[in-house]
Amino acid sequence: MRVLVIEDEAALAEVLADNLLAEGYQVEVAVDGQQGAARWRAASPDLVVLDVMLPKLDGYALCRQMRASGDQTPVLFLSAKGRPEERVQGLAAGGDDYLAKPFHLPEFLLRVKNMLRRRRWSNDQPLELTFGGHTVDFRRWTATLANGRSEMLGERELAILRLLAERQGEVVSRDDILDRVWGDDAFPSSRTIDNFILRLRKLFEPDPSSPSYFHTVWGVGYRFTPEGRPIASKV
Repeated sequence: MRVLVIEDEAALAEVLADNLLAEGYQVEVAVDGQQGAARWRAASPDLVVLDVMLPKLDGYALCRQMRASGDQTPVLFLSAKGRPEERVQGLAAGGDDYLAKPFHLPEFLLRVKNMLRRRRWSNDQPLELTFGGHTVDFRRWTATLANGRSEMLGERELAILRLLAERQGEVVSRDDILDRVWGDDAFPSSRTIDNFILRLRKLFEPDPSSPSYFHTVWGVGYRFTPEGRPIASKV
């Protein structure tokens, strides 16, 4: 698996590259945003480790370029800025995870491992899902909605949707979602999972407040019914 590290702090970039190499990954390093953009286009990495505060082109702008081109390579942001609003900004730019400096190196390596594992799992799954007039393209990370609008989906939105679709009609517990989608990463709160479901409802439900496809099973988890069969649930 190929990892591209885009980091302008030379000492940190060297430490990250050495440890990734020791874990068996192929590694390339870029020292500014423009060089990083060129390496990303040339190398087709499986994961990009991307500093936010870069010379020539900042990390957020580079990530937005990637997503605008249709590239959905997982991006792990690194930044000295760790406030919640800054994490939100990174995720809004198209990032998949955000790690504030200084960080614990084993945590960094574990996040890389889990992001690559999710990418491999995603690549082995069915390529499309169709329900309610919507089509989800798992290769391009896009959804064509029943009204004709196209939307980009994030890695974890797609992973949750895949899991629910695999087990359509069954109740999928929050623990199952945590295990499949977050793995050994720092677990989110149950509210975080709820927010991902709310996002899916806003995209796909005719009436998000009265869902036809994504049902809450109170105290347990969620059930997906692609045929739109109404199921009594607490939303």
